Amino acid sequence: MASNKILVIDDTTVVRVKVREMLPPGNFQVLEAKDGIEGIDLIRQEKLSLIMLDFLLPKMSGWEVFQQIQAQPELRKIPLVLMSGRKEEVTEKITEPFEHFEFLAKPFDQKQLIVAIKAAMAKSKLPRPEPASVVTLTNGNGNGNGNGSGTAAIVTPVTNNASGASLEEIAALNEKVAKMQAEIDGLKKQLTQVVTFIKQKIK
Repeated sequence: MASNKILVIDDTTVVRVKVREMLPPGNFQVLEAKDGIEGIDLIRQEKLSLIMLDFLLPKMSGWEVFQQIQAQPELRKIPLVLMSGRKEEVTEKITEPFEHFEFLAKPFDQKQLIVAIKAAMAKSKLPRPEPASVVTLTNGNGNGNGNGSGTAAIVTPVTNNASGASLEEIAALNEKVAKMQAEIDGLKKQLTQVVTFIKQKIK
């Protein structure tokens, strides 16, 4: 009986079948989703051991699915492999190094798949501070859904097991991240005050 559920979210049937065939038989139950909406539904419904997420998806993009995962503490703990044929599509949104998920370039072979899965599982166990909340400040007419009208700030904790950093180094880096977060929180408050002031002026 399969003890590990792996969810593959990819709009290409070939990729989903490829992952299923490359995994060791008997150890994994592979669930499939062909778009982001199907994927996020399965993430919420199933107890998953791993998520493999294509960055470019119909209906809801991989980036949007990634943001929803990061917004919920119980989902952030699930090992994650992001997939894309063009790494720059990922790094445009998420800067390297990728501390808490693994990136897998397409096309990939079995060895690359297994290495990525192992790395994602290792990274998911790394300690991380409480994530920064993503605050969107809208303009006077905004409802939070405007394209580019909001300003968001995200802080990613600095931990990278691949560099062989010691626990002390990781703790020191996390302390720096906490200080950065405090500074960003202060800036966000100032920005909120400025936006409120502008809204009052344009009424």
